[in-house]
Parts: sequence; C-alpha cells; structure tokens
Amino acid sequence: MNITIIGSGTWGCAIAILLANKGYNVKIWAHSSEAAKELAKTRRLPQLPGAELQKSIEITDDMENAAKDAELLVMAVASPYVRSTSAKLCPFVKKGGIIVNLAKGIEEDTFAFPDRQIREEIPFANVAVLSGPSHAEEVSRFIPTTCVVGADDEKTADYLQDIFMTDDFRVYTGNDIIGMELGASLKNVIALAAGMSDGLGCGDNLRAALITRGLAEINRLGKAMGAKPETVYGLTGLGDLIVTCASMHSRNRRAGIYIGQGKTLKEAIELVGMAVEGVNCAKAAKALSEKYDVEMPIVKKVNEILFENLSPALAIKELMGREKKSEQ
Repeated sequence: MNITIIGSGTWGCAIAILLANKGYNVKIWAHSSEAAKELAKTRRLPQLPGAELQKSIEITDDMENAAKDAELLVMAVASPYVRSTSAKLCPFVKKGGIIVNLAKGIEEDTFAFPDRQIREEIPFANVAVLSGPSHAEEVSRFIPTTCVVGADDEKTADYLQDIFMTDDFRVYTGNDIIGMELGASLKNVIALAAGMSDGLGCGDNLRAALITRGLAEINRLGKAMGAKPETVYGLTGLGDLIVTCASMHSRNRRAGIYIGQGKTLKEAIELVGMAVEGVNCAKAAKALSEKYDVEMPIVKKVNEILFENLSPALAIKELMGREKKSEQ
C-alpha cells in the first residue's frame, strides 16, 4: 500500500516510521527542498532522539510526486498551515481519496477545526481524524500508545483502524469528529496554564485542579457545539489533556513553564523551538466561548496572560478568588 505523509515534522516522521515498519510504501512531503535534502541525508530529527527513518521511506518536496499513486494521505503539518497546504494538495487528490488529519488546533478567524479546513479546500476528499494521547517522541520508538480514528462512516473508520493498528499502537474507532477535534485543540490551551503553574512552582495540587477544571470547560463548550460527553472524557479529550499537561514532551506545557518563570511569549516560543499550537488556539477558544455563551475562566486567563500582559501569579490569584459555586 502506498501512503504519503504531508509534513516532515516530529509527528509526521513518527507516523511514517510506524507505517513503514508495517511494510507499507511510505513517502514524506517536506515543505522545502532544504528540509527534504537534510532529512533524506540524516534520516533523523533532533527532536526525536533514538528514532530513525527507515531507508525505504522516500522524502520529497514535490507535492505532485508525493501525492501521485498514494492510496492514503496523512495531513501532518502544524495547524496554522493546514488550509494553505490543503490548497496546494488539492489538484493531486483523487475523488473520494482518504485524508487522515493529525493536526490539532482551531483556525483563528474562522473557528474551523483542521478537518473542516481540509474539507473546504478539498471538498471531494473523504476526511478522517487520528487523535489521542500520543507524543511523537514515544510513538517513534514504539512505546505503547493508544489513539482513536474518527470518520463520518463506520467503513472508513474500520479500514483506517486496520492500517494504523500495531502491537504497540492500539487504535479505537469513533464518529464524533467535533468532539475529537475540540479536545485535541483545547487541551493545548489548558496545558499552557498547567505549565505556567509549574513554572511558578505551584506544585501538583494546582496542576491537577487545572486539568480537572479545564476538562469541565472543554465539556461545557463541547455540549454547546454538539460533541458527545463520552468523547470529551475519552482518549482524545481527557487522555490527551493529561499527557499534554503532565509531560515534558509537551511543547505547550514547556512554553507555559517558561512564561511562568518570567519569560515573554516570544522568548518561550523560541526556547521551545517548535510550534506552540495552544498560542494560536487560545484566541479562537475564547472567541468560541463567547459565541456559544459558555463560561471558560481558565481559557480567558490564558488569553489575558498571553496577549494582555496579565502576570501568571495574578491570574492564579484571580481564579482562586472567583465567586463561590458548586462543582457541577
């Protein structure tokens, strides 16, 4: 089977390694000739220590060559580039061709999740989503991981489940794409908050509270948008939220730690050295909470810290001092 990964970042390379290990013919599309040449030469990414791309994996910066003969396309670019990359890919996608989205985020001006962006740019494609608690650093080294593949129809979901499933990568199926995309996106915003708490030295108690109350915020918005609660409390919601808030593999948590330690947003992003998708998602999450009239105090405070110069310490004080209420 011929599979092409659109994107040569950590997640794209990790999935390429996983699929090539199953014996599939795998190509990776890189955004520039320089990136393609470097990856073809080294077969490694510095951000994936201990992992190496198999020699069988072809790497190219030619979109037409990448998509040609592909029986499955995997969208693995960072969320801000999903729409523009989809537009470039569109001429080379067969009608009804399956595209699996791995990106996690919300488009700031349209509030569109990545799957919708792909559908709008390639309306004749069959778009699915793969999501869950899955750091690329671990998937690339075959450390046991579980994910969910979501599709509009059961046949597509079952088909993709068989393609991605391995002894170390367990895949469930689902059909609540809105819930999956919402959990995948908003967990990055909550992880920024958890990281800021860690950067301030607040400890495990507050991190646990931010995870739990952050999940409540995601669930409230999810209900308003038509997501299923069981999705929010499943692998693509709660599971992804836990791993993103608690792991040092998490770019969003690391960026939050730097901000909690007094670094500016720009300095934090530079220190992380990769896309911090919760930053782009924070504004959209706040706008969605206002659109659907949903209370999301943690998301609101993250926005005030990132874009209005509120100090993380004062944000925590204000969250702790909110009006008394029931937990439910």
